[in-house]
Amino acid sequence: MRARLGLSERLTRRLYVWPLLALPALYIAFQWTADQLSYGETIHLTGQWSVGLLCAVLLTSPIKHLFPRWLGSRLLLRHRRAIGVASFGYALLHTVIYLVKKWPAGLVLQEGLDPSLLTGWIAFLLFLALAVSSNNISVKKLGRHWKTLHRSVYIAAAVTFTHWALTSFNPSTAMAIAITLCLVELTRIRRKKTNS
Repeated sequence: MRARLGLSERLTRRLYVWPLLALPALYIAFQWTADQLSYGETIHLTGQWSVGLLCAVLLTSPIKHLFPRWLGSRLLLRHRRAIGVASFGYALLHTVIYLVKKWPAGLVLQEGLDPSLLTGWIAFLLFLALAVSSNNISVKKLGRHWKTLHRSVYIAAAVTFTHWALTSFNPSTAMAIAITLCLVELTRIRRKKTNS
C-alpha cells in the first residue's frame, strides 16, 4: 500500500496546479460571454492575471535564494513552468478578446502600429516562443540553448510592462512593480556573488 503523501508532497504534485491556474480564466470567460463583464473589465482582468503570474515566475529564483527553506519557494520552483504557461494562456485570452472586439483585420493592423499596442504584440510573440518550448521535449532538443531562450523572459517582461504602462490610465502601478522586480533581482544577484 502506497504511503500517504504529506501536505508539502501533495502541494508539489503537478496534477493539482493546472485546474487552480485555469479557474480564473474560466470564470472570466463565463462572465464575459454572459455579458456580466464589459470589454474593458475583461481586458483589464486578463491582463492582470497574465502579469501577476509572470511576476510569480520572475520572483521564483529570488525567493528561492532569499528564503530557501520556505515551502512557498519550493512550490514556485516546482510549478514555475506551469505558471509561465498559464501566464501566456491569460495573455492569449487577453489577445483573443481584443481581436473579437476590434475585428476586422484592417483596424487591428492600424491600431497595432501604435507603440502602446505594438509592444503588446511583441511581448505576445516572445511569450508564444517561450510557451511552445516549455516542455520536456523542447528541453532535450534545444539542450543548453533552452536556457538561453528562456532567459529572454526578462526581455519579454520589460516589453510587457512597457505595454501596460502605455495602455494604462495610470502607469505608476506598472512602473512601481517593474522597479520592485528589478530591485529584488539585483538583491538576489548581489547575494549570489557575495556567497560565491
